[in-house]
Amino acid sequence: MDVIALDDPTDAQIREWHAVLSAVHAAGPAGEPAPEPEQTAERLLGGDPGSRQRLWAVTGGRGAAGGGGLAGVAALRLPGEPGADRPAEIDIQVRPRDRRRGVGRRLLAAAAEGLRADGRTSVIAQVHAGTPAVPFLESHGFECVLVLRGMLLRLDEVPPERIARLVAAGPPGYRLIRWRGVVPDEHATALAHAKHAMADLAEYEGAPWDAHRVRETAEVVAKRGDDLYTVAALDASGTVVAGFTEVVVPHDAAGRAAQYDTAVAPEHRGRRLGIWVKAAMLEWLAAERPEVREIETDNSGDNEHMLAVNEELGFRVERESLEYQAPTHALP
Repeated sequence: MDVIALDDPTDAQIREWHAVLSAVHAAGPAGEPAPEPEQTAERLLGGDPGSRQRLWAVTGGRGAAGGGGLAGVAALRLPGEPGADRPAEIDIQVRPRDRRRGVGRRLLAAAAEGLRADGRTSVIAQVHAGTPAVPFLESHGFECVLVLRGMLLRLDEVPPERIARLVAAGPPGYRLIRWRGVVPDEHATALAHAKHAMADLAEYEGAPWDAHRVRETAEVVAKRGDDLYTVAALDASGTVVAGFTEVVVPHDAAGRAAQYDTAVAPEHRGRRLGIWVKAAMLEWLAAERPEVREIETDNSGDNEHMLAVNEELGFRVERESLEYQAPTHALP
């Protein structure tokens, strides 16, 4: 088996990469839609603004006739410039029939060289709980830094009149605003300040939120062809974003949207702003994107308030994911 770099993958290599992802999905926990070939191609060829991507694969998988194909693949995302004080993100996938053959270790070693060459001090990975990825990461110096509960809301199970009541019950002294795509200039800095309320990510994300990063995140979504919807609550001054929620509708959503960030600034908590903005989002999507039938989200396992908000809206837990982090010097 050989490790090869695929920084400029061919159509055939993209198809083989997708075959690995499909095999992993088929053997993994149920609940998530299977990856589409177009999504795999976009991910491998697109690249996000503000970040770079490195790709590797291990050849010599156990094919139907006993050999051939890719045994495993690895994608390394490098946000910012080389040496930036932000963790990289690693995603390693090994075809089930090729596991326990050292494929994952070879891919991790290749990625570690890429991390060191880029001046990165740490890397993070997100995996499903209870899968072989957990002992693999733990045996290679990764430590769990965050538990995420994957939740799903089926919109046809949410009565429109209940959403309308939640929107109408907004707290006094605040007003709702909304936008699609990049945040309006007059609210960019205020939104960045509100994002600091996401303390569960701050410890290991390693990058402060500012107006530039807020805009950059929205531009990444737009470049993929997806639509970012934001609902925010302004305080009485009209200049402070007290709380907000974001939902992304993929261009090939197939009926499912993704919840992005939701946060309420500490000084504005206890007023049900979180459920207010999320209910307003559901009302907006029902009117503008009626094809959306489901919304998926991940919540920190210790974020009891947001879990309660989502459960009140009708979200139900479907899976548990784990965020792992490792210092680069601990990798093989």
